[in-house]
Amino acid sequence: MQIVRSLDAEFRRLHERNVALVAAVPPDKLYWQPRTTRVLPASSCGEHLLRSAACVEQTFGGLTANLWDDPFEWTLPETLPTPEHVNEYLSEVEATRQRGFTLIHSDGDLVKEIIGPTGEPRTLVALLINTLARAAHHQGRAYATFRLFSDEQIKEQA
Repeated sequence: MQIVRSLDAEFRRLHERNVALVAAVPPDKLYWQPRTTRVLPASSCGEHLLRSAACVEQTFGGLTANLWDDPFEWTLPETLPTPEHVNEYLSEVEATRQRGFTLIHSDGDLVKEIIGPTGEPRTLVALLINTLARAAHHQGRAYATFRLFSDEQIKEQA
């Protein structure tokens, strides 16, 4: 279970960093849009946080309930307009993720093939690592956007 525990810990840290960032962002800056350029479309810190959590929700919703839908519609800024709403969503995603990890009983389960959101078979470990990478990418973009308007140090949970 060493690999399973390591993956579980990485997803937990991802969640904790998302929560810490929501706490650090002033409410009026949650969906602040940086200047868009021709090369780089800009999204807000809040939008990137929601996309990070949505990656996790899609994967673990698929694993726990076979619902592989992209949660795009219910993760729009209009649907989750305040830090409180975002935190509620993050908590729901974390609960879904925790339920998903209870279904993985050993490191051997990670090599089982499943049909994921693309409809192609892949190993569970490949799906989880890809999800973690995509979610961390969005989280990194959220932190970069935060740095455009704040020098504050973000305090993560211990």
